[in-house]
Amino acid sequence: MNLIQDLGRPGYLDNGLSRGGAMDGLALSVANAMVGNEPDEAGIEISLFPFRFRPSEDLDFAIAGADCVVRVEDEIVAPWWGRSVRAGQTVVIERPRRGARAYLAIGGGIDVEPVMGSRSTDLKANFGGMEGRGLKRGDTLKARQAPGRPRRRASGLGVVPKDVPTFWRELSAGYVSVRVLEGAEYALFTASARQCFEQSDYEITADANRVGYRLSGSALPLQTPVELLSHGIVPGTVQVPPSGQPIIQLAEANTCGGYPKIATVIEADLWKLAQAPVGCRIRFQITDIDTAVAALREQAVELGRIRAALALMAHRG
Repeated sequence: MNLIQDLGRPGYLDNGLSRGGAMDGLALSVANAMVGNEPDEAGIEISLFPFRFRPSEDLDFAIAGADCVVRVEDEIVAPWWGRSVRAGQTVVIERPRRGARAYLAIGGGIDVEPVMGSRSTDLKANFGGMEGRGLKRGDTLKARQAPGRPRRRASGLGVVPKDVPTFWRELSAGYVSVRVLEGAEYALFTASARQCFEQSDYEITADANRVGYRLSGSALPLQTPVELLSHGIVPGTVQVPPSGQPIIQLAEANTCGGYPKIATVIEADLWKLAQAPVGCRIRFQITDIDTAVAALREQAVELGRIRAALALMAHRG
């Protein structure tokens, strides 16, 4: 489950292909910024730890996402940090203290053949990334050349997005709060179900992967049984099967489904779900479309500021 991912493969839902890409697009974008890459360069989404790599040439790397101890030989590097490493040095990314996925970016990005405009690994379709599979011991990857990209200093530099410290505090308390929009079938659920959805915690079960998380908590019954034609769904869609236990679709979400939809997690909060481990509790907060759009715009503005600040620091360095 350590996979080459970029920001995904949009535009192919009508062909039955999910968007895919990094579960935590915010972390990958910031990691890329720390090594001077464009936001959509391919990096490695790390879900199984410890993860080790050893470069055959000097390179820049950055780690973002989960709160991991990172070691360059015997030196400890902070999370959300980018720096240079010499050829032959071993870099180890330890199991997270908080969070679930770490993102490794290297200067220039990872050089694998794009498929339908993306270097992301699609495990269901078995293409993209490294032969459509997860990485294994002994794999060798190449970095893409990026002429004119400034090198990072050995001491490095880092940045943490403004929402991350609050997220860590929540996660340390065992829960994550995410904002959601009412789904198309929201009104078909009973009043008590809607109240439970908004006021109860739902735990991520062991049945969780890049396709989606099955949750456990108060059942969410419909007022009366309904039969729906299969319809398009997206990452963040919260479906409710007959069991009454919700399912959140994620990066490799199914492209269509017929379960009633009670809500959709706003795009700006999807990164939080990527970092929520099995056993973590989810708290849903109903919001409106204007807030959802504003949150996404604010996140884009912050990423722009981060990139500008990092570029300035690298130039001065």
